[in-house]
Amino acid sequence: MAKQLLGLSEVSGSLVVYNNVEDVSFEEVVNIEMADGTTRTGRVVEIEGDKAVVQVFEGTMGLSKKNTKTKLLGHPVEIALSKEVLGRTFNGSGRPIDGLGEVYAEKFADINGKPLNPVAREYPKNYILTGISAIDGLNTLIRGQKLPIFSGSGLPHDKLAVQIVKQAQLSGDDDENFAIVFGAMGVKNDVADYFKRSFEETGVMEKVCMFINLSNDPIIERTITPRCALTVAEYLAYECDMHVLVILTDMTSYCEALREFSSSKGEIPGRKGYPGYLYSDLASLYERAGIVKGAKGSVTQIPILTMPNDDITNPVPDLTGYITEGQIVLDRNMHLNGIYPPIGSLQSLSRLMKDGIGEGYTRKDHKDVANQLFASYAKVIDARSLASVIGEDELSDTDKRYIQFGKLFEEIFIGQGFNVKRSINETLNIGWALLSTLPKEELDRLDPELIKQNYDPSHAERTIALALKGE
Repeated sequence: MAKQLLGLSEVSGSLVVYNNVEDVSFEEVVNIEMADGTTRTGRVVEIEGDKAVVQVFEGTMGLSKKNTKTKLLGHPVEIALSKEVLGRTFNGSGRPIDGLGEVYAEKFADINGKPLNPVAREYPKNYILTGISAIDGLNTLIRGQKLPIFSGSGLPHDKLAVQIVKQAQLSGDDDENFAIVFGAMGVKNDVADYFKRSFEETGVMEKVCMFINLSNDPIIERTITPRCALTVAEYLAYECDMHVLVILTDMTSYCEALREFSSSKGEIPGRKGYPGYLYSDLASLYERAGIVKGAKGSVTQIPILTMPNDDITNPVPDLTGYITEGQIVLDRNMHLNGIYPPIGSLQSLSRLMKDGIGEGYTRKDHKDVANQLFASYAKVIDARSLASVIGEDELSDTDKRYIQFGKLFEEIFIGQGFNVKRSINETLNIGWALLSTLPKEELDRLDPELIKQNYDPSHAERTIALALKGE
């Protein structure tokens, strides 16, 4: 039942304080009516006895301590849910900004979601094809997984996000039950326009639901944007039987908003000034990915975050790595060498990959090829280190072939370009072509029968030539 309050006790930044408030709930939504009749929205962020602290979404400029009317709505922040959200664009708090009017809601749901019993979870299996060899071949994205992308300032994570949205599909040909929820937090206007324009031009917007929080939008809106996106994803997955891929960028902007919000409340800061509850807060977002027993759909997450000063020990990537099942790391040196996408294979990892590839999912030889490519590329790094000391001319013939393999691996397998989409067969065939440039005796991670069937240096030359042309 809605209650109304007159006046307020204190204003501090984006926070307002009320005294003598009864029957108020944490996260409850309030409508604040100013003296001129305009209204603002807020939510209760702290309760202490009969005192309640409210965070105002639009800021507190112009609020009067005496004449402000506040209505407690008796429910947390909710979002309208319907299949009509696909193809629509919303702001960070779930309001439509595409000029198409309000969503006809089949239901309203609390953006904080419902607790999920761990026993009700199913182990993630099967994969989502991104069309990017460095992901599909070496760090496969499994349905129900949370696989973050660790990037840095100036690296093309926005471009990679667009490519994943453009190319992602289920492992079969059935794309009717596949949807993407895209949440952007703290982005500039030109980046937001780039996302919208790219999705519309490539014709994928009809299966995408977008949430855009701009850098000049309120920070409180930024803290609820990922929750709005995940609530929509859960609805599509568990009530509409769809497989949903959620891409959240940039989680560092979200964490910085959380830090600013925590500071405004006077909380004791933790590492790098972030609140001490950053781990549990991130976990409340990431753990909303998964598959529920009895449900036909799934929620898969790709959170994207930028590491300040490329520091992977920063609290945001550090805690994210603890919660999620691997990471895809963008490499600055590859980017400077003109390789796109600049995915660092040896720094990247998909912990659930082994359970969603192989016979019945991708291809029987997938795991062996991936292991051999990892092992061979590790030897490339050793050969390059040795060459930097004694010179490339002094290397053994085998080390020279590894140097050549490393160059081809980076240019062809990893550096496939923005407009190239590869099937899993094309990815693995290119992997075999590259491995065929090495001596047979160096392929110690492969079964001899697989080598007999697929090792073919003459065919490798043709495959490599076509890949260099982008075919």
